[in-house]
Amino acid sequence: MSQLDTMINNMPEKTGKALTEWYTVLAAAGLSKHGDIMKLLKGDYSVSHGFANTISSLYRQQLEGGPPAEEDLVAAQYKGAKADLKPIYDAVIAVVNQFGSDVELAPKKSYVSVRRSKQFAIVKAATKTRVDLGLNLKGVEPEGRLEGGKVFSGMCTHKVALTAVDQLDDAVIGWLRQAYEMA
Repeated sequence: MSQLDTMINNMPEKTGKALTEWYTVLAAAGLSKHGDIMKLLKGDYSVSHGFANTISSLYRQQLEGGPPAEEDLVAAQYKGAKADLKPIYDAVIAVVNQFGSDVELAPKKSYVSVRRSKQFAIVKAATKTRVDLGLNLKGVEPEGRLEGGKVFSGMCTHKVALTAVDQLDDAVIGWLRQAYEMA
C-alpha cells in the first residue's frame, strides 16, 4: 500500500470526512485554486497541512480529468532534449526490479521515487545529458562517484551522476542494493 493510499484510508478518522465527502465540500464552496482550498480546509475545518494538501491536490486532479498515468509522467520526464537519457532510466529500473517483488515505483512530475518499505532511491533526468540517481545510504561515507550531502532537498543522502548506461557499473549497483537493503 502506498503512502497516498494510507492517507486516504486514514482520512475519515484524521479529518472527520472521507475523500469523496471532501470533494463535495469543495465543489459546494466553488474553489479550484490550491491556496484557496488549503485556506478553507485548514481554517474552517482544522485539517492538518498534510491532509489539506493531499485533499486539494487530488480534488484539483479530479477537476482536470484525473491524475496523469504513471507512464505519462515518466514519458514527460524523458522527452525532447532529455529523450537520449531514457535508456539510463530503463537500465536503473531493470536493476532495482531484480532486487525483489517489494520494489515500488512512484513517478512524480520531475522524478521517480523508488520505494520498498520506504524510499531508497530517486531517479531524475537532471539535465539534458545527465540522470541523477539519489540514494538513501545513512552512515555511508561518500567515495569516488558517490557524492554525499543534502540531495534532492534532503530526500536522499547521496547522489551518483549517470551520463551513459555503462556507468551503471558494479559499484553503482552495489550502492543501489545497499540502499534497498537499508529501506
